Amino acid sequence: MSQQFGPEYVRAIAPYQAGKPIAEVAREFGLDEANIVKLASNENPFGVPASSQQAMAAAVADLGRYPDANGFDLKAALAKRYEVPADWITLGNGSNDILEIAAHAFVQTGQAVVYSQYSFAVYALATQGVGARAIVVPAREYGHDLDAMAAAIDADTRLVFIANPNNPTGTFIPAAQIEAFLNKVPANVVVVLDEAYNEFLAPEHQFESAQWARKYPNLLVSRTFSKAYGLAGLRVGFAIAQPALTDLMNRIRQPFNVNSLAQAAAIAALNDTPFLEQGAKNNAAGYAQFVEAFDELGLQYVPSFGNFVLVKVGDDDGAGARVNLALLKQGVIVRPVGNYGLPQWLRISIGLPAENAIFIAALKKALA
Repeated sequence: MSQQFGPEYVRAIAPYQAGKPIAEVAREFGLDEANIVKLASNENPFGVPASSQQAMAAAVADLGRYPDANGFDLKAALAKRYEVPADWITLGNGSNDILEIAAHAFVQTGQAVVYSQYSFAVYALATQGVGARAIVVPAREYGHDLDAMAAAIDADTRLVFIANPNNPTGTFIPAAQIEAFLNKVPANVVVVLDEAYNEFLAPEHQFESAQWARKYPNLLVSRTFSKAYGLAGLRVGFAIAQPALTDLMNRIRQPFNVNSLAQAAAIAALNDTPFLEQGAKNNAAGYAQFVEAFDELGLQYVPSFGNFVLVKVGDDDGAGARVNLALLKQGVIVRPVGNYGLPQWLRISIGLPAENAIFIAALKKALA
């Protein structure tokens, strides 16, 4: 028998599956990269804002030096933007890093983590990575059932993950419901409020959860520059919480986890209001474009508050994989979600109007 290395809970982890890269699809199906449309990873179709490109160009001269390990300038910009002290902020190599750091900082092997069915796959990976016990609460209408999640917290629970809006389903929890949940959670249980898609919310749904950190010492708000800010390839995320939490996070955070270009780009993007407004306008129009097509095709979809839509493409458990393959052959990359227990569904990122139209035409052909 061959030697097995590492703890059993690590060997049990199924590695995270990212959306297929354009180059891989081109190779696999003999397609021209220039003609491939990728709507798989909830990326910003406008790419990197010009303000960030200029900031990175200026920062190139210092790349021979290590980045600022504490991210002083970026933390200062975030502190001003969210009206919190700078020592309430933890920087991450994307918000994915924040989620992993939280699990390592607050949960011991054998303790429990609560999260919802159909919520972000990294919650399960972060839980498994520390040898913790997962308490997966059944979803309600494809979203979080906060009453059931509160009831599921047991004596060994140390962490709760909430995604709002939720990936991959796009569901949204109003502010009052989240605050009611926070009031029920024991003081020794950390709540991670993952708001990676917050900037896509319509104005009437937006609320500044960062200010709740003043009231709830066990709340950690997680945000990212990967989505609305267009910096997915640079990997910049951050958390806002009281120092009792951020001090522990920063003890185990890698000291140079956000590189120099990423810090410069994030500072520039943070207050680039025209870029954010352009993205929000495109997202709303693209969502309407998708919904109209899905209604025309008689397809069930989950109303979404993010920059993607979850749509059911068949009634059998092979539907998602089958339609996904048919789309790939036409040069359209979307996201199958069978790994979430949703084998009949696909998650489609909202792109530019022309990209959305190409997808809709390809979907009609795939379904025919």
